Amino acid sequence: MKNVVFFGASGKSSIYIVDYLVQMIDSHNLKLMLCDRNTAVLDSSIQANAQIECVDLDISDVEKRQGLVKQADFVISMLPAFLHVEIAKDCLEFEKNLVTASYVSKEMKALKNQVLEKGLLFMNEIGVDPGLDHLSALNEIDQIKQKGAKLTRFETFTGGLLSPESDNNPLNYKFTWNPKYVVIAGSSGAVKFLQEGKHKYIPYHKLFRRTELIEIEDYGKFEAYANRDSLKYIDLYDLKDVQTMYRGTFRRPGFGKLWDVFVQLGVTDDNFIIEHSDQLTFREFINSFLKYHPTDSVEIKLKHYLKIDDDSEIMEKLRWLGIFEQTPITLKNATPAAILQYILEQKLKLEEQDKDMIVMWHKFVYELNGKIYDKETSLVCLGENQKYTAMAKTVGLPLAIYTRLYLEGKFDHIKGVHIPSFKEIYQPILEELKTYNIEFKEQESILENT
Repeated sequence: MKNVVFFGASGKSSIYIVDYLVQMIDSHNLKLMLCDRNTAVLDSSIQANAQIECVDLDISDVEKRQGLVKQADFVISMLPAFLHVEIAKDCLEFEKNLVTASYVSKEMKALKNQVLEKGLLFMNEIGVDPGLDHLSALNEIDQIKQKGAKLTRFETFTGGLLSPESDNNPLNYKFTWNPKYVVIAGSSGAVKFLQEGKHKYIPYHKLFRRTELIEIEDYGKFEAYANRDSLKYIDLYDLKDVQTMYRGTFRRPGFGKLWDVFVQLGVTDDNFIIEHSDQLTFREFINSFLKYHPTDSVEIKLKHYLKIDDDSEIMEKLRWLGIFEQTPITLKNATPAAILQYILEQKLKLEEQDKDMIVMWHKFVYELNGKIYDKETSLVCLGENQKYTAMAKTVGLPLAIYTRLYLEGKFDHIKGVHIPSFKEIYQPILEELKTYNIEFKEQESILENT
């Protein structure tokens, strides 16, 4: 019997992983240990299964956490990204293999030599973005290379948005995953990418002003902005000849201008505390970031500071969000980002009847036999409800399928700290995802003769 220990099993993106693993219990002789701060939210049928143990865990309880890792044959971490390294260190100590859906952090990357020395595999970035974007892009790149073509341009964008039938607010947006990471997106440093052979950088305070529009058939236009460090994927994707390498995020048009207001105000900052924040209202919180004036209102000061017209769509959206209301903040000594998240969640929380949507788009430009080809692939995945979301589906299923394949011994030859850049990983996962209606549409044309 193989014991799979799953940290973060009650999270929003974990439901498909749990369901997939439950279906594997008999066929793969599994025991599941589902761990989270509160496992009572898991279905009663899961809690009643003799092969499943639900463990309430404070992740800071080192002794209990390590006791769980010690029992594992395989470890899954769907905890917040900054906690993965603690699980990873435990896995190193007790020589257990690990999978996460998050970006490879500097701390995780620093463990590479130790992981290799112990003959372990720590797989990361195998959710949706990062994850499904890697799997699908690498599969296409592999096919392009097999033709003998030279790939010169690669762009990819992904967005977690509202399904058209649930898109009923002025922002055309609701939180479909951890809202903290939406609020602080881009704040970790300058975004980096390659464009026409030139390294380009966008500092955080300009990020949401540098957007472009991309249209997806049947779903309209999306606003795209750059995301994190695209440059590192040139080597990870083995794209030595590429002239453009650009990874980014989708929102609906107009989102960037609104979000830029919050960035310019400074309310997305997660690095300092607002003392006595629980004594403030939404309006007072916004006012604390504006210049003092004895008579001007908060609205007037904000409009003057950011040069916004009173009848603009931006002001309409800000009023709709309620940031000028005298609504009490209940968070004590919170960061600006945490307070902004609290404010936004009042209006942007996914309701029971809401359905979300994942949109992914790739663009490949390559040269072959004297011609330049443009190939675009796109995926749209719609959620079922508040629980079975498109986000949970596209994050969870790639990781769940990877887990099954790993337990079947398919990746025993791969060691170290990796992303899913191996053909033996991405090809079978993509093939199985088709059975869940996660499949890309393709469109190709000849741009010109060289």
